[in-house]
Amino acid sequence: MKNKSQPTDLGERLQKVLANAGFGSRRELERQIEAGEVSVNGKTAKLGDRVTPEDTIYIGRTKVGAWRLKKQEAQIIIYNKPEGELVTRDDPGGRPTVFSRLPKLVGSRWIAVGRLDLNTSGLMIFTTDGELANKLMHPSQQIEREYAVRVNGEVTSEKLQQLVNGVELDDGFARFEDIVESGGEGRNRWFHVVIMEGRNREVRRLWESVDLKVNRLKRVRFGPLFLDSSLAVGRHRELTEQELSDLLMATSAAPEPEPKKRGRGRKGKPPRNKTASRR
Repeated sequence: MKNKSQPTDLGERLQKVLANAGFGSRRELERQIEAGEVSVNGKTAKLGDRVTPEDTIYIGRTKVGAWRLKKQEAQIIIYNKPEGELVTRDDPGGRPTVFSRLPKLVGSRWIAVGRLDLNTSGLMIFTTDGELANKLMHPSQQIEREYAVRVNGEVTSEKLQQLVNGVELDDGFARFEDIVESGGEGRNRWFHVVIMEGRNREVRRLWESVDLKVNRLKRVRFGPLFLDSSLAVGRHRELTEQELSDLLMATSAAPEPEPKKRGRGRKGKPPRNKTASRR
């Protein structure tokens, strides 16, 4: 932790170092620091503190080994999540979780890049690099998420246009960047939709706002990464060199996000003048 005798550029931010060490995403660690659960050299840490491998750090009662604070080579995999799995490390009810299927790690842990709810399937990214996970999830990066969705109900052009223009949800303004019809008949029709954020149940809530119910939902793309038929449900694989390059490129242009101040409401975004498209 820096003090008055230390230069301001000594070490790196605490939440960044812990994220890179695999203790969670930067947002999760920021919450722990704000809650007073992290200490450095015997003092309660605060956001913005800088640390080096020589500092003594505790998360709760767990001491962070100095070797964990040194930069390690990140691992990144993609996983085809089936319906019925939770994105959590432990479930009191004993239900299956995505982490039980991932490769075992020594000295680090997998961090999920965003979540999919119990009844949503498809592409997930896991990494041991908390800083990369934070960038991929942060709204400032403007990374697209594409979903295949089957909806039940009367779909009209007016409703599709409304979803592209945007609607006000309980947690703020939301919209689809694009909607493309992709099959189905009657009251059950398939669409591909694109969103820029990963807010809780956002895709489902958007459709529900125009009185349509989602009965199938699958994420098929996250930024430059696509889910294809070569990756079976419940299986994972490493990224190809090209995929890794494309993913890092997607996060390299924007500056590192600053920690958010808590307690403020989400500001709405003005709607764009864009028309829903169909195949």
